[in-house]
Amino acid sequence: MPAKSQAQQKAAGAALSAKRGQTRKSALKGASKSMYDSMSEKQLEEFAETDRKNLPKKKTKH
Repeated sequence: MPAKSQAQQKAAGAALSAKRGQTRKSALKGASKSMYDSMSEKQLEEFAETDRKNLPKKKTKH
């Protein structure tokens, strides 16, 4: 499942980095911390690899 916004893609990238041990879990906050706890590494990869080029900055509520 691809990310729906640039913010979601960035948060997934940060959570993935912590999941792989490249950054500390304590450095995470907000959505990235929640994603770290609730998603697998494979799920985070799918979100993080989404091309940000055509994504909105934030997800709109509908």
